[in-house]
Amino acid sequence: MPIVRDKKIEVLFSAEAIARRNLELAEEIALGDLRDLLVVSILKGSFVFAADLIRALHQAGLAPEVEFISVSSYGAGTTAGEVKLLRDVETDVSGRDVLLIDDILESGNTLRFVRERMLERGARKVAIAALLDKSVKRKTDVEADYVGFECPDHFVVGYGMDVAHAFRELPFVGVVTGDA
Repeated sequence: MPIVRDKKIEVLFSAEAIARRNLELAEEIALGDLRDLLVVSILKGSFVFAADLIRALHQAGLAPEVEFISVSSYGAGTTAGEVKLLRDVETDVSGRDVLLIDDILESGNTLRFVRERMLERGARKVAIAALLDKSVKRKTDVEADYVGFECPDHFVVGYGMDVAHAFRELPFVGVVTGDA
């Protein structure tokens, strides 16, 4: 069990498993019907997953444009709340296919908010790729089109995800289990 910042972290999804799944997801996406593709990474948590998935999409023969949107529904805590737009996309999405990339689909509030925003702006289609799907926490009818892994009901860190801005740098997804 790795120890990081004097905390024990149980690995749920290894760096190797994530890398394999990213290649599989890219192939699934490439075989789909998305065209004139704009990838929108939902910051901050998805930045590592988005970077790896975008490179895998390139290997799968796609060359999407890339954008970023920043929303917040957590603040400094761990309980989802109202979704707030912090930074919007700059690209016109009208008539485009948009692939939203997020680290975790949990309550669904954030992805519903962003998906509706893209559709209101005239996106032809909006698909969702989530590294983790924590379906037991869903509060909306949002589902991901592409899912890396089903996530158990734990607060996870690593691979871009954090707790109080810590542990984003870990190459795996894990759970903080206690002090070392």
